[in-house]
Amino acid sequence: MRRATAGRGSGRRWAILVTVLSAVSGIAGCGTASSAGGASTTPPPVTSSLEPTTLSPTSASQSAPPPRSSSNCPTVVAGFDCDFQQRFATVQAYVATRPGVVGVVVHDRQTGAVWRTGATDTAMWTESTIKLAMTVDLFLRDRAGKISLTSADRSLIQRMLHSSDDNAADSLWFKYAGPDHMAFNQDFGSYGMTSLVPQRGYSNTFPYWGFQKCTPNDLDRLVNYVLDHLPSDTRQYIVGQLSAVDPNQQWGVWAAGPAANPGNKDGWGPEDNGWVMNTVGWVGPGQRYTLAVMNELRGHGGEDDGRTTDSHIAQLLFTGRSL
Repeated sequence: MRRATAGRGSGRRWAILVTVLSAVSGIAGCGTASSAGGASTTPPPVTSSLEPTTLSPTSASQSAPPPRSSSNCPTVVAGFDCDFQQRFATVQAYVATRPGVVGVVVHDRQTGAVWRTGATDTAMWTESTIKLAMTVDLFLRDRAGKISLTSADRSLIQRMLHSSDDNAADSLWFKYAGPDHMAFNQDFGSYGMTSLVPQRGYSNTFPYWGFQKCTPNDLDRLVNYVLDHLPSDTRQYIVGQLSAVDPNQQWGVWAAGPAANPGNKDGWGPEDNGWVMNTVGWVGPGQRYTLAVMNELRGHGGEDDGRTTDSHIAQLLFTGRSL
């Protein structure tokens, strides 16, 4: 339940909680106020069209899953071919061996088919995945004339997406959350985050972006809202940003590999119940497949364990598959 400085991704919460938590070195779940990867660059207006950029994944293992036998197809999962079904069975077995609580959701946007395993209805800390929902809300409110985003605001949005900058998220939250701090949360359910619940008792401000919980199903609905319901220029901007993230977010869905054209928003940090490592994004031409993984370690592992879990799930699902 802490938030701190560079490189992890949910910054300010540790500063708020330092008086009530034991002194642990301040690292947090997803972001940095640094200018890494062009963080200070003002993004183009939402009318711009950015093409996804493919970078090499940094993940625990680059090996593809073993060859699949067409004669050994598991129980049919509607809308998915036998290769995917075998991959699902492999992922399910892998998740059962991993520390903590894991929920996985795969969505085929072309057929509408969905596959889930693990704790997909369990509320877990969002970490900085909620910054994607904040971005959606800011752009839609600006489009509707409810707020007027400045060039400085747009630069903060770019930093929040690219390197998961916590200070940028703080600035935007306190500027646009309204006098009761509810403006964002009143809208989040409209983007599919129907189970999202802000958590009391962790910060002086309530609600606050850094202390909220949702389910893997919420993240699945959010990313599909981005891809299916946003105006095209806004969607293209977000896809462009998350397809070229800073190295601090090149894990999780990113580990599907460059051939999969991945894009993702990650969230990570140490909480009151241990490390939390989350990833949500897409792979394939036209962002055909989406993947959401949430992993609360709950004291049974650390940051590296969670990053390995999220990344290897993406590899097992997509590496070596013709998309």
